[in-house]
Amino acid sequence: MKLFYALQRHRITSVFLAFRKAAATTAAACLLLAACAPGSDLPPLPATQAGPYRLGTGEQVRIVIFGQEQLTGRFTVNDRGNISVPLLGPIPASGLTTSQLEANIAEELRDKKILVSPSVSVEVVTFRPVFILGEVVKPGQYPYEPGMTALTTVAIAGGFTYRAQTGYVSILRTINGHSFEGRAMRGTPLEPGDVVTVFERYF
Repeated sequence: MKLFYALQRHRITSVFLAFRKAAATTAAACLLLAACAPGSDLPPLPATQAGPYRLGTGEQVRIVIFGQEQLTGRFTVNDRGNISVPLLGPIPASGLTTSQLEANIAEELRDKKILVSPSVSVEVVTFRPVFILGEVVKPGQYPYEPGMTALTTVAIAGGFTYRAQTGYVSILRTINGHSFEGRAMRGTPLEPGDVVTVFERYF
């Protein structure tokens, strides 16, 4: 009888040890997969410094020149970074704030002796679109709206697919004239021109 109980204890101990080993192996494999998950090796997206918004290619602005209806209207920043204003010709706009563009237009009006003391107002009408790629139902290009986040863009694109990594995304953003791709949480605010990628999860 003692031998029987000893054998039973040995079997139970062996099973328990085998279970612990399997559990440890499984946990290690899960950690390894998580560490190798797509996008997990990306650096965090740096915070954007606060400051006035700067115009970019493809955006549309409304220019109002007081008392000059023929010069007032909507203009698009072309691929050269300029807008074409009647009587003034191409005026650089990309990379400028609306206040800087207002000052440049007013200076052009004075230099060309069109107006002595021009009053110019510039506002952004249409921002550059944002793009979303990867594991969403409808990847593509969508209009930017102030206050958009990575998650609201996913919602606009029809939501995550069942294969999506839902904890984080990558955002490709132009910072100080250079493209930078970083890992970002779902609630990260977007900027015009951002490219969001939703990765596929392994398990």
